[in-house]
Amino acid sequence: MTDAHTSGPFIAAIDQGTTSSRCIVFDTDGRIIAVDQKEHEQIFPRPGWVEHDAAEIWANVQQVVDGAVDKAGITAADVKAIGITNQRETTLLWDRATGEPVHNAIVWQDTRTDALCRELGRNVGQDRFRRETGLPLASYFAGPKIRWLLDNVDGLRERAEAGELLFGTMDSWVIWNLTGGPDGGIHVTDVTNASRTMLMSLRTLQWDPKICDSMGVPMAILPEIRSSAEVYGEAKGGALAGVPVASALGDQQAALFGQTCFEKGEAKSTYGTGTFLLMNTADTPVNSYHGLVTTVGYRIGDQPPVYALEGSIAITGALVQWMRDQMGLINSAAEIETLASSVEDNGGAYFVPAFSGLFAPYWRDDARGVIAGLTRYVTKAHIARAVLEATAWQTREITDAMRKDSGVELTSLKVDGGMTSNNLLMQKLADVLDAPVVRPLVAETTCLGAAYAAGLAVGYWPDTDALRRNWRRAAEWTPDMDAGEREREYRKWLKAVERTMGWLDDSDSDSGGSSDSGGTGGRKASGDAGNDQPGKEH
Repeated sequence: MTDAHTSGPFIAAIDQGTTSSRCIVFDTDGRIIAVDQKEHEQIFPRPGWVEHDAAEIWANVQQVVDGAVDKAGITAADVKAIGITNQRETTLLWDRATGEPVHNAIVWQDTRTDALCRELGRNVGQDRFRRETGLPLASYFAGPKIRWLLDNVDGLRERAEAGELLFGTMDSWVIWNLTGGPDGGIHVTDVTNASRTMLMSLRTLQWDPKICDSMGVPMAILPEIRSSAEVYGEAKGGALAGVPVASALGDQQAALFGQTCFEKGEAKSTYGTGTFLLMNTADTPVNSYHGLVTTVGYRIGDQPPVYALEGSIAITGALVQWMRDQMGLINSAAEIETLASSVEDNGGAYFVPAFSGLFAPYWRDDARGVIAGLTRYVTKAHIARAVLEATAWQTREITDAMRKDSGVELTSLKVDGGMTSNNLLMQKLADVLDAPVVRPLVAETTCLGAAYAAGLAVGYWPDTDALRRNWRRAAEWTPDMDAGEREREYRKWLKAVERTMGWLDDSDSDSGGSSDSGGTGGRKASGDAGNDQPGKEH
């Protein structure tokens, strides 16, 4: 796949996602030289539970690395570094001596820790650990998942306290195995992944002993926290043996980095199954009083960390998927744009997809989906339009919350992910945000971000300015909507959101299968409905 114009060296990035693992080889211009990808099984032992077989994932990672190197027609000597990006919060415990997982990985979407999170909140509730960690107590994050495993799988707590087990999110699992596994594997995580466990202090960037104690997690099992861009060790086997493993970033932070959002106030939004909007807040962790999550954006070597505010929307592309698979109103995800474009507006209908409660900025698990404003005038085309508008309005709610928390106005929004191929949606987004929406030439911003961080760590790129010069615009949408109309429609949207709340009450909590077990951190099963391709965390 390499051509005469592309001579090495190269950077390889491994993206361990929710539905698949892939490896991409990039050149110095940030262009893709080769890709290999392989899906893994989604395991649903009970309603609301989602697991992955970590041994299968590691086998797939080895295959896609070999596959990508083979397709590129290169050898390890041509590759300067390997970067890692991963589905965040997915939680694994394994045996230090044998490298065998002691249980399937519990995936970020899994809601089994709902009741535990309520119990951990004690009399304080969701905000018990928020000041230190930036996170609300929710089943989404890794800390409660570790506690669940130690409490519910025979013998694990004793083995953990005896130092026989290791914990990791998927970055740690991949790096440990890449660098030798039971034979000298390096047990590390980076600041971005550690900031999603609910066990790390945002101020010190170290594990917080008090929180670990409250959560019932022995510190002996935790990896060492390192920066996002430094050499952790060398790959020990496979097609890239001897190459430095030099970056780790959770996938949303990797997309922020790949979109070169290096300045305060720069933001990116990734549109897939759900949507994740991150805004760079520079060297200050901004406490959110408007329902966002405070997270580490990235840290390059020994430079100061860069923080971000994050807004998570549970259902965006998944709503298009629902229209296709459950409702049968369209045959492919792409068809929704044609159908929605056949009408001028939404006909007065608003669709709030609170299928597993509302995420940011509300964090209400008693909410359920609503279509409001129905009259006999409304057709399936109006509903299709309301489906796309739901993604735009939910984004607007997040950007409003970001402005209130940070005091920074959004100047433009960089977008990526499967849904960005929908031009009608992108125009609507620019209209409701009243800001330009820009899509880059290389849509694989997650892998690119991991490659960039690894390249910086080994001097392949000199600095972030060089990365910025690589960023190229593929398309831009500018606002074209009357301000009065925008505010009128937004008021209607907010009214519709109110109608979703309080749908479930205590007597409902155990009924209705998986949808009703979705707590404040529940997510839907994967599948990036934006382009009918398998999704990942976003």
